[in-house]
Amino acid sequence: MTMIPTRQQLAWQQAGFGIFLHFGINTFNGQEWSDGTLDPATFQPTDLDADQWVETAVAAGAKYVVLTAKHHDGFCLWPTATTDYSVASSPWRDGKGDVVAELARACRKADLGLGLYLSPWDRNAACYEDPAAYDTFYLRQLTELCTRYGPLYELWFDGAGSEGRTYDWEAVMAVIDEHQPDAMVFNMGRPTIRWVGNEDGLAADPCWYATDSTGISIYDEGQADLGTKRYLPPECDVPIRANWFWQPDDQHTLKSVDHLLDIWYRSIGLGAGLLLNVPPDRRGRIDEADAARLFDFTDEVARRLAAPVPSRLVVTGSEVIARFPEPVRIDHLELREDLTAGQHIARHEVTAEGRTLASGGTVGIRRVHRFEPTVVQELRVRLTGGTADALTAVTGFRAGRPAESAT
Repeated sequence: MTMIPTRQQLAWQQAGFGIFLHFGINTFNGQEWSDGTLDPATFQPTDLDADQWVETAVAAGAKYVVLTAKHHDGFCLWPTATTDYSVASSPWRDGKGDVVAELARACRKADLGLGLYLSPWDRNAACYEDPAAYDTFYLRQLTELCTRYGPLYELWFDGAGSEGRTYDWEAVMAVIDEHQPDAMVFNMGRPTIRWVGNEDGLAADPCWYATDSTGISIYDEGQADLGTKRYLPPECDVPIRANWFWQPDDQHTLKSVDHLLDIWYRSIGLGAGLLLNVPPDRRGRIDEADAARLFDFTDEVARRLAAPVPSRLVVTGSEVIARFPEPVRIDHLELREDLTAGQHIARHEVTAEGRTLASGGTVGIRRVHRFEPTVVQELRVRLTGGTADALTAVTGFRAGRPAESAT
């Protein structure tokens, strides 16, 4: 039995790239994980501009953002009725502000997906030690977020700090099913996408979308217990600096363009999604240094994948022959698999004139190879584990102008 993606899962996979926005009371106190006792009065952005966050994400080519509406400290970025530990107790906007609402409006204007992170672990809520009482508390918070801000693209449930704790996930999913049935659910509850397993932004090859209930990727030619398998494509999360929240003293940890490119090839390039954290600063704006590095990175990706050369595909048994209209010099190759009937391709090898250009495991939603510039007019793609007609696209990316000849 093959696991088949839902319409929403497939759309999420096609989107591929999102921006994580870690922002909250930690931002103003130089902390990453605070304990729920920081003074709400310290949350005081001087120039919060959610439109700037969204404009930055759109300019970088992101299709959605995910905001930490509540991190582990329990401080809420919206005026919740469940606790005083929120923006309503801060001097920002005279206690009448709502970060989630401002971001939701900006996302609607830009047609950008809005995702929200709601930490199950809450270090401020007095009722956290009473599981039943806290479940009721948490469901009220989730319901507020699911009913006040329009359609949500993703709901992000972080498992940190919850080791040994069981939440009422059936009730959580009932709220989502009722109010946000199209939202992707990350990692916990009844997830539709999974954590890749590290905070380095790196997937592995093979990158299988069928996983067991523990989140460990499996593929054994159909011999697994299919009752435990689900279609759960991975999302790779990673901060652009060393820290998740903006800190005044870590600009030197800003990842280089080459580092970010390596992450891209090991996430999106392997068929996973990438959620890159670019946090707002104490003004409530994306730091200029972070934005500049983000654009240098995404501009370089666009440059490398510019001018794709369409090919004509000919299926011959277990091979796909891709013929280009003329000899071209390429240094990148993108393969795409038709996932409407599930993921099948287990391995692939790409050859040109009898020599191997690229090889690897899965293809999935997209697989991007980079290699030394090579003149080609025909490529042969040999597949294992799936029929040749599952490969729906072979796109070459030019490293230079089309060659005059193949010599």
